[in-house]
Amino acid sequence: MIVVHHLNNSRSQRVLWLLEELGLEYEIVRYQRDPKTMLAPAALRAIHPLGKSPVITDGDVTVAESGAIVEYLVERYGNGMLVPPPGTADKRRWTYFMHYAEGSAMTPLLMKLVFDRVESGPAPFFIKPVARAIAQKVKSMYIQPQIEQHLDYLEAELSQHLWFAGAEFSAADIQMSFPLEAAAARAGLDGRRHHLRAFLDRIHARPAFQRALERGGPYELLK
Repeated sequence: MIVVHHLNNSRSQRVLWLLEELGLEYEIVRYQRDPKTMLAPAALRAIHPLGKSPVITDGDVTVAESGAIVEYLVERYGNGMLVPPPGTADKRRWTYFMHYAEGSAMTPLLMKLVFDRVESGPAPFFIKPVARAIAQKVKSMYIQPQIEQHLDYLEAELSQHLWFAGAEFSAADIQMSFPLEAAAARAGLDGRRHHLRAFLDRIHARPAFQRALERGGPYELLK
């Protein structure tokens, strides 16, 4: 039995979604973030030394990192589903976006989250104005322009293709969902980018996505 070690409001939500798309049975072991630090609990280190989510166990196999988990599940259980045929242009796009999602797209989004917390978080009164000014400067000069560049790029890609790997829905769309959900929640992805908003509407309407939400519980990134 596949077991998903599921952290609330995390990348593990898309693992649940993939399992639903593949029609696989699975169990969920739930973990809650620390309400102050927003970090995963130490109990996850018993499953994987880094104590991060997502992690799955499948018998005696343990797989961490969302991209690796997606590829493992598709290769072992997909029977050709959710991945384009080998050697095609769509397969090259699939591979690219499987890696781009975490390798490039999430970097400025994560930096924005960190600097937002520096800007608004508690600090001694004599340090807080300096910390706030530095955070605002870094965000305005580097982070937000990088986010805008990525969103413009992805908007252009989806103006030419219905899905990230081409004409058919695939696991690359599941992998790309998290950075786009994060951008919609906290980084300015709004109605100006019609193709990206339409992508989010399409994935939210998928029955497997809805089932994953029901199994996984509240998902704050969607709010």
